[in-house]
Amino acid sequence: MSRFLTVIRHAKSGAHETGTKDFDRPLDRRGREDAPEMGRRLARLTNPPSLLVSSPAKRAAETAEAIAGELIPAPEIAWERALYLADFDTLLETVFSIGPEHEHAALVGHNPGITDFVNRMANATIQNVPTCGTVRLEFAVEAWTAAAPNRGDVIEFDHPKRQRNGASND
Repeated sequence: MSRFLTVIRHAKSGAHETGTKDFDRPLDRRGREDAPEMGRRLARLTNPPSLLVSSPAKRAAETAEAIAGELIPAPEIAWERALYLADFDTLLETVFSIGPEHEHAALVGHNPGITDFVNRMANATIQNVPTCGTVRLEFAVEAWTAAAPNRGDVIEFDHPKRQRNGASND
C-alpha cells in the first residue's frame, strides 16, 4: 500500500505592513488566483487529498480553503497551530498524527520548513518550493507513522508559474 502526501506552501501574500502581525497577513491578488488554480490541478488526480492539515495563519488558511473549495468531495481541513513556521520535526509529527483513513493527505505551511521537509523526506534537491507550490510525495508504507526521512518519492513538483510559463503540467 502507498500513502500520498502533498506538501503545499501558502500562496503569495501581501507585504508585511506596519501594525500587522505576520500571522495575520492575507493573500494578495496573485495568491487569491493561484490557490484555486492549484486546487483545480489537484482535483484532476484520481485520488485527491481527503485531509488538509493547515497552519491557521491567515495566508495559509486562505490557501487551504481555496484549494479545498476546488476538490470533490471537499476534504476535511484540520487547523494545526504548530504548523505556523514549523520546522522538520513538527511537520513530521503532524504526518504521524494523520488518521489511517486518509490515503492522501496534504500539509499547508510556510517556508523554509516546507522546502526542508520535502527534501529530507524524499532525499530531493528542491532549492525552493515557491508560493502555492505543491510537492506530491509517495510513501510505500501501511501507516503514516512509517513515513520517515528518505522513504518518500517525489512524484510531482508543481507551482503556479509552471503553466503560465508555457511548461506542461503532466
